Amino acid sequence: MPYAYYAQLRRKQQAIYRRSDAIAAIKLPAAADFAPLVAALKSALATEKRAGTERAAQALVTALLAAFKVRGVRVKVLTTRPSTRSSELHGLYELGDRRTAPVVKVWMRTAQQRRVVAFRTFLRTLLHELCHHLDYVLLGLEDSFHTEGFFKRESSLFKQLVAV
Repeated sequence: MPYAYYAQLRRKQQAIYRRSDAIAAIKLPAAADFAPLVAALKSALATEKRAGTERAAQALVTALLAAFKVRGVRVKVLTTRPSTRSSELHGLYELGDRRTAPVVKVWMRTAQQRRVVAFRTFLRTLLHELCHHLDYVLLGLEDSFHTEGFFKRESSLFKQLVAV
């Protein structure tokens, strides 16, 4: 069952949405090989240092994209999440253009209490934004919608990287 916003999409966008929704998983080659990079990211986040967390996140993302044989993205880890009265921004994917690489932005501190987010939350957010990139470059989708399939792909990557 499509999400409510599906009805507002143009016919071409609905076709992209349905293609996205039909893909429930992304198989990560040799998932166990990523354990040291996941552990390094967890350790870096625990230090509460932005620069080290960014380096570890970039290393993991670079390795994941190499495994999928797709072009890379630049990872930016930022400090406190931007917020409004009703929500906080956890991450953001910026597509880029011919001159600039796509960018994955992830915030490491909550807006209200400015605490470092839990590792699993941080990793899920990183993978969520990475899935937008994979929609475009691996799956060849013309847009990256939040579909049930999209969230299943994100979850499948997470489960392959972290023992649930």
